[in-house]
Amino acid sequence: MNKRRFLADDPERKQWQDPDTIFSSIGLGERMVFIDLGCGEGYFALPAGRRIGPGGKVFAVDINAEAVAHLREQAKKEGLDNLFADVMEAETAVVCQGCADIVFFGIDLHDFNDPLTVLKNAKKMLKPSGRIVDLDWKDMPMDFGPPAEKRFSVAKAKNLIQSAGFRILSVNDAGPYHYLIIAAHFA
Repeated sequence: MNKRRFLADDPERKQWQDPDTIFSSIGLGERMVFIDLGCGEGYFALPAGRRIGPGGKVFAVDINAEAVAHLREQAKKEGLDNLFADVMEAETAVVCQGCADIVFFGIDLHDFNDPLTVLKNAKKMLKPSGRIVDLDWKDMPMDFGPPAEKRFSVAKAKNLIQSAGFRILSVNDAGPYHYLIIAAHFA
């Protein structure tokens, strides 16, 4: 399997995974609080910071210090004072209590050591009206992305999300390689 690294400014990736299209489909707008768990170099965090504007906040968390440093540098270059990036394990990350409109998992929920704990922490960070969004790899053979045995099928991801105390609002395709699950607190 080709282990291709996807950078924050990857033009090829944008052809099949456009952050703005995804953000429109999940309702990300101005002055919202967006948390990107497993942000990497900021492929989603940077455009989220642009989209929400100065009245909003992006909290970006990743375990990779080099990726977070790159993200901070790029945010500074762009003048994105609304983007806050920290090096943390997702299993311990709770950047706020009840502040987030959206907690976002951008093709990484399958990567965490304890995804159930990560989801429960996400619940702590959400406003009562907030949503979690899981964008992840379809469970199908392809020449890039994680190995098939590591991927979460839609059914497995839904079960995990529901086990953390969420109700599934929607499940949709998000391009040729990914699915998108949106979930909220149980009412």
